[in-house]
Amino acid sequence: MSLSAAGPGGPVQAAVRPVLALADDLSGAAETAVALRSPARILLGPVPAPVASVPGESLVLDLDSRQLPGAEAARAVRDATHAVPAGTVLFKKVDSLLRGNLAAEAAAYARDGRGVVIATALPAARRTVRGGVVHLDGVPLHETAAWRAEARPAPPSVAAALDDLPSAPVPLTDVRGAPGALRETLRACFAQGRHPVCDAETETDLDAIAAAALELGPGVRLLGTGGLAGALGRLLGTHGETGVSGETGASALAPGDVVRPLLIVVGTAEPSAREQVAHLLADGAHDVSLTTLDLLHSPRPLPPPVAAVTVVRVTGAADPSLARRLVAALADTVADAAHDCDLVLTGGETARRVLDVLRVTDLRPVGQIHHGAVLSRTPDGRSVVTRPGSYGEADSLRRIVRALRPAPVRHVPTDPTGVAP
Repeated sequence: MSLSAAGPGGPVQAAVRPVLALADDLSGAAETAVALRSPARILLGPVPAPVASVPGESLVLDLDSRQLPGAEAARAVRDATHAVPAGTVLFKKVDSLLRGNLAAEAAAYARDGRGVVIATALPAARRTVRGGVVHLDGVPLHETAAWRAEARPAPPSVAAALDDLPSAPVPLTDVRGAPGALRETLRACFAQGRHPVCDAETETDLDAIAAAALELGPGVRLLGTGGLAGALGRLLGTHGETGVSGETGASALAPGDVVRPLLIVVGTAEPSAREQVAHLLADGAHDVSLTTLDLLHSPRPLPPPVAAVTVVRVTGAADPSLARRLVAALADTVADAAHDCDLVLTGGETARRVLDVLRVTDLRPVGQIHHGAVLSRTPDGRSVVTRPGSYGEADSLRRIVRALRPAPVRHVPTDPTGVAP
């Protein structure tokens, strides 16, 4: 891949440089892979040793570390960055809401590098960083309900989320400064033993940050959201943005593709998911509701679906401490039904657990249906769409289904138990 894009000082040129990206969950890994705008492979499962990529191909590792204890998450990052080939651009994907083991993973990621450039804005989802504070639609993160499902309160700033990692703020005035000035600001932070935390509100801001980081040469690592991955893609990518339309009638199916049943597994606790599912049910999708009580105490395998589109969702409240156990039970419940289906999986933890029980260990990203809703292919040719639980408007799942299945959904009657005949 070649570096060719307009940075704050004009076009930037660099030699071909492979990218190794690390993510803490599968939906983030898929978002990163498609944002890099180059041939990519997503690896699930244990980190290979040593990490090696095919020339001209980005490699994205799903470390599956979002719910791990901090020490184990840090170890996974250290293992992945222990023996990286010279000249590789390192990118660490983090949650735009600062969830997960951010402090532990960032500290491990910073080891053995010259410094880490940090930019956690995600303009496409209206998430910005001003004064070192993440804002959602202009409201500071810690003043929103975005962390309602977490066991602890939201951090008041990016620096607070990084805990003991030495950091230094880089305000918008520096990000948008004269050509070369941002690069020197980042260099000065490293000289002081601090990692720059950059404000950003737009993709242009993120482009400037990524370009300045790359100009500093080997040993400088990047840490941020899919927004920063997108900036890397615009600088390093070998092709333009790829998209799959769910609105114009264009299909994600290629000529000759097998049309399988479409199984949608909604494992997110986000309230917006209820409205998204309601749109699908209005279109005729078959509904399978599983209670948290049944999943945790008396799960039973689902039969293979006979409907064109089936939605499996979880109802009822659950203690956040039981979330990982609940998702594992959900994956086991849908495993038999999912074997011969194309899949839509919402929530990174849900996606990873379902693919684990299906023994899928790598994915090839194809494109995005909307921001964060990434279409990939399994080695046996099935379609898998992953999407973070907190992403998407009310019509998100409808748009995904219309991209995968442009023909109208046929309603399949059910008996009182909710199983299609």
